[in-house]
Amino acid sequence: MSSLGRMLGVLDLFDDTHLTRTADDISAALDVSLPTGYRYVRMLLEAGLLQRVEDSHYALGPRIILLDHYIRKADPVLREGIPVMRELVAATGFDCVLSGLFGMQALDTHREMGGAPAALAYGRGRPRPLFQGAAPKVLLANFTPAQLRKVFDARHDEIIRSGLPADWSEFRRGFAAIRKAGHYVSIGELEPQLAAVAAPILKTDGGAWAAISLVFDTSRLAIVDLEKIVHLITEGASRIGGRLA
Repeated sequence: MSSLGRMLGVLDLFDDTHLTRTADDISAALDVSLPTGYRYVRMLLEAGLLQRVEDSHYALGPRIILLDHYIRKADPVLREGIPVMRELVAATGFDCVLSGLFGMQALDTHREMGGAPAALAYGRGRPRPLFQGAAPKVLLANFTPAQLRKVFDARHDEIIRSGLPADWSEFRRGFAAIRKAGHYVSIGELEPQLAAVAAPILKTDGGAWAAISLVFDTSRLAIVDLEKIVHLITEGASRIGGRLA
């Protein structure tokens, strides 16, 4: 890896369990010398990508907030998707969430809140489990067999822990069924009190831009017209995909 690549790798060292790091931590994690680690920290501080928070500890910097603002404005899926998401919220009263896959991470990118917003443990930017919940499953279902096999091999232990088939043929069949259905309903998979209905926003050349979900409390299942919710979410996803085509 180039020196620039290693320096940018500093940003990947921060997560929910490591909100701050010292220069010594960074040097050890990247397997570089202390002078090199301190140089990376200094350059990232100057760029606003890191900030000093206490003693010799550093956290992600304020420039990332600015970059996120530009990401939101430039994202065509958000631009075309948010108006449709608001229509779905108005029609159902449920929260509507937009999610995407970025490498091997599932992330929510936007949420429109309904009349009684759900208490979601995940939000914009916080990685979600890849094999639990409706959105990641409809996204994975639109992988090519080769792409899906790569995920299966790389994350096999996580797949088993998630309760999915440990056998490749069964695993592939399950996602082929989701793809054929064009939607997925999860009940208590990611958070026990929540249900979600998701559909993929499809690209014309294959794969999916993102997934759109309606999220509601499982206590509503007894009175919800699930068939109607499926129709609304799949039709909404189709409209967004048509606008992006």
